[in-house]
Amino acid sequence: MLSLPRPEVIITHESDLDGFVSGLLLKRLARKMFGVDVRLEAYHNHNWRQRSLPEKSAWVADMAFESPVDRPDWVVIDHHTTEVPAKKAILVHDVNKSAGLLCYELCREHGLGTPKLDRLVHLSNVADLFLDQDPDFVIANDYASLVKTYQFWNLYELIEGALERLLDHPLLEVMAVKRRVENPLGYEWSKANITELSPKAAFVDAVIGNLNLIVHQLLERQDTPYAVLITLFRKGNGTIIASIRSRNGDAIKVAEKLQGGGHANACGATLPRSVQHISDAIQYLRQVLNPAPPEPETPLNSLAALLADINAAKK
Repeated sequence: MLSLPRPEVIITHESDLDGFVSGLLLKRLARKMFGVDVRLEAYHNHNWRQRSLPEKSAWVADMAFESPVDRPDWVVIDHHTTEVPAKKAILVHDVNKSAGLLCYELCREHGLGTPKLDRLVHLSNVADLFLDQDPDFVIANDYASLVKTYQFWNLYELIEGALERLLDHPLLEVMAVKRRVENPLGYEWSKANITELSPKAAFVDAVIGNLNLIVHQLLERQDTPYAVLITLFRKGNGTIIASIRSRNGDAIKVAEKLQGGGHANACGATLPRSVQHISDAIQYLRQVLNPAPPEPETPLNSLAALLADINAAKK
């Protein structure tokens, strides 16, 4: 059994079901281990990287392991790819499991497993890893849509922090109806509204439907010549989030250019605050993904370089 330090704070990913499940499971684990209700904070990747780290101890879930969090008495439970070795922090890492599943395995070591949590963590794992061959793939994405639609903290308040209440929640009926009615309409509209950003990447616009599933179908059916598809979401505070998808590992390369991260084929990035509108975001993405070629040397510059080489040779 892994020995964990008592955390001052628990930090998780705000954007999705995996972060939601991870954060609530870790709160429960801390309560079982130390008898305290540890503060939970949730961040998007961009805001997380800007956060100061004053705590001497913390548990972090569903955030990529990077050098700033490699600290004594810090625990990181994550599944995103990383090239940073853990030298001081405790790193629980497996790219083949969602962060929620990794957190749940720690919970079960302390007797916190239940049939309801087994089911919910499985669904979260299927949705986050986008296991489209799993028989629960469709319903799992309905659960993921709950967090996207109603937002992290609204959902947290609605279930009063009791994760089991999310299982078979009445709002899933809303997600199922939206999927059946909206997705086919949204797919056809989005397929007709694709904007090229670079020879390999394109922006997919949307007016209705589960955009993740729509993009997945566009890639799977090869209804677009682009290897990477990007969707954009504008939050209430004006921040624009880019969601990046592919089927051949190209998505992460695009995300890294945008200072984002995630999985090989499913990742995201927060655009600079100066980008406030979708039209501006499209222009920004074009600039980043199509860097200007170096200016060719003029004859004068070439002559100057040649003279410099001759003088250097003489010396």
